[in-house]
Amino acid sequence: MMQSVNTVSLRTGYRIESIDLLRGLVMIIMALDHVRDYFHWSSQIYNPTDLTHTSVPIFFTRWITHFCAPVFVFLSGTSAYLIGIRRGKVGLSAFLFKRGLWLVVLELIIINFGWFFNIHFTFVVLQTIWALGFSMIVLAALVHLPKRAILIIAVLLISAHNLLDPVHVAGQNAEALGWALLHDQKLFIFKPFALLVGYPVLPWIGAMAAGYCLGGLYTNCGAPTRKKMLLYMGFGTIIIFILVRYINIYGDQLHWSVQATPAFTFLSFLNVTKYPPSLLYILMTLGPALIFLALTERPMNKFGKVISVYGRVPLFYYVLHIYLIHLAAMLAASLTGFNWSDMILNSFPGNIPSLRGYGFPLWFVYTIWLILVMALYPLCRWYDKYKTSHKQNWWLSYL
Repeated sequence: MMQSVNTVSLRTGYRIESIDLLRGLVMIIMALDHVRDYFHWSSQIYNPTDLTHTSVPIFFTRWITHFCAPVFVFLSGTSAYLIGIRRGKVGLSAFLFKRGLWLVVLELIIINFGWFFNIHFTFVVLQTIWALGFSMIVLAALVHLPKRAILIIAVLLISAHNLLDPVHVAGQNAEALGWALLHDQKLFIFKPFALLVGYPVLPWIGAMAAGYCLGGLYTNCGAPTRKKMLLYMGFGTIIIFILVRYINIYGDQLHWSVQATPAFTFLSFLNVTKYPPSLLYILMTLGPALIFLALTERPMNKFGKVISVYGRVPLFYYVLHIYLIHLAAMLAASLTGFNWSDMILNSFPGNIPSLRGYGFPLWFVYTIWLILVMALYPLCRWYDKYKTSHKQNWWLSYL
């Protein structure tokens, strides 16, 4: 059994191995979605969750990656709580505010360049890291509230934000932009560039705040009690998802329906909204994550230790994997009759006319994914060791 975690051990730098393992797993799975974006032929034609065009393998290739963003944001909240044990609320609040600002800047410049390789930044997308950074800035204020108040805010943001689904602000003005940043994914044309608000932040703030509240289980409970509570919460969350989804009235903009085959009816049941993440989307993804945390709270085997390396340096891995995937796509394009410069983008690859006809079958996507993830392991392992042996360098906590 893994030893019971307490406040004293956290003050001395204790890491929660099950959290590193889960974070590492979702980081690896995340790369599959991004490889699919740049390599799969169907990515140039249709949405993989469009039931009128997709297949079961393509649907689940996309669906499994739904777990990545909510689990990553949720665990960031948990990690913030554990950091606060060492730094105190004032120190934690300052750290979250500064790191949140840094992540927003990183998204706008370094990560957006990695997606498009376009020095003119004609297309800017606010995605995962933006939402993570903004949620950290909000959490910097929330940590000063009583924990019960934070939990109430988290539950309300997650469960009630779908009441806002019918609200839209027309136009390209400041009011429309402000509402899009909060709850309504939208494209804005601000010549000479376009801005896509991909991740409206309200439910992501709720997910991070909920993860922050979970952190108390790692300081106030022994391992047996914590495991039991994680299992109760995990299975309870899944049951709530099934019941609310079956009722088919609230919790997601997309209602499920009976399809031509039982398999596609099941796909319809699972096909929930990510932009912004609906109540059902969050329930569907965080329930299994809680169960995973419960079942993996034990000494890791060698394979688990390899996976956890990615989870110990997630931002480092995130930035590197975007650049490596895009460079590999440039090479693939040039080897299949396209110009490498076709991969210098001003939109997503599927919207580029010069890339029509580009792409590979699904088995090739999985092959490239595994190769790229394995190629990143030595770098992640090196950086993990460097961070561990250079803790006196404050800047390392920002990457």
